[in-house]
Amino acid sequence: MAITRINVGPIHPSTHGVLRLVVEVDGDTIKGVEPHIGFLHRGVEKLMENRMYMQSPSYVEKLDYAAPLGWEDLYVAAVEKALGVETKEYAGQIMTVLLEFQRIASHLLWLGTFCNDLGQFYTMFMWTFRERAKVMKFLEDYTGSRMFYVNRRIGGLNRNIAPDFKKRAYEVTDYLDKNIKSYRKVLDANPLFMERTKGVGVLSRSDAIEYGVSGPVLRGSGVRYDVRVSAPYYSYGKVSFDVPVGSNGDAYDRYMVRFNEMLESISIIRQVLASLPETGDALGMPIRLIGPAAKPDEVVVRRELPRGEGIIYMVPDKQKPYRISLRAPTFINLSVLSRLAVGEKFADLFSILGSLDVVMAEIDR
Repeated sequence: MAITRINVGPIHPSTHGVLRLVVEVDGDTIKGVEPHIGFLHRGVEKLMENRMYMQSPSYVEKLDYAAPLGWEDLYVAAVEKALGVETKEYAGQIMTVLLEFQRIASHLLWLGTFCNDLGQFYTMFMWTFRERAKVMKFLEDYTGSRMFYVNRRIGGLNRNIAPDFKKRAYEVTDYLDKNIKSYRKVLDANPLFMERTKGVGVLSRSDAIEYGVSGPVLRGSGVRYDVRVSAPYYSYGKVSFDVPVGSNGDAYDRYMVRFNEMLESISIIRQVLASLPETGDALGMPIRLIGPAAKPDEVVVRRELPRGEGIIYMVPDKQKPYRISLRAPTFINLSVLSRLAVGEKFADLFSILGSLDVVMAEIDR
């Protein structure tokens, strides 16, 4: 056996982020993969320990630039728990809508770039970005920013919704529902897509649990676990939705889980909108120097982010966290790449990596 080492990367940030892979191959068969990370390390957690509580939402939003609302909401929820403040119910309903739109936008970005990585489906790339643009415009019009929102405040949100919020949200879901459903007909009928995903990068149920992966990677292996169901927050305990799972744990199942999650997100949004009052107060506290009156010893908060379970562990202090640790789902998910790639063809490496949907800014921190 003649082993050859191939240096893949560092890959440009416009793909999946700055990642370097050292791949050992025998011919075109992968014998080992060693990820090298840390190119985007900024020391975010240490920075947050030296900033006032509400100076950090803009830091955490940069962890996942494809879905910044999720990390911002997770962090502010941790601060709320430290302060003993509850999010207003009306704000929670709006936040549920925004988070599900963000989930759809994130999955659309993933699907378009995934198909582009496979090298045959530029049309799908254009379609997904067309639909994503509708979602981004909706979020921009509400928050005032296209990409990084800094929308959450202690106890609520930065602003109340406009009178046409519900009408526009319904219009966007109708548009998405109509167009996203057509994707599967195109991809399932494409033999190249099926060949590059079916039976490629198989992650067994037992390995998924043992490695601690989460999100679509875990559910693609048949584990029906979702924080929105196991520990509901905001409106998730009041709506009905399915948790899509796969059966084979391959790249195709991970695609199918994300595809079906987008349709479930549309359903969740519509259910929340149906019960959302026409008017209400969603405003949170103004940003100011605040701290816990009777601080708890520690705070743990978790959320179902688009890429998996995000967890924040915080030891509160008077005006800023004494210690804070972030559990990034893609850091764990990337750890299974070496397991999934061994025995596969070198040409399938990016099919496997793409199916994990990693964001290096979140991994490196």
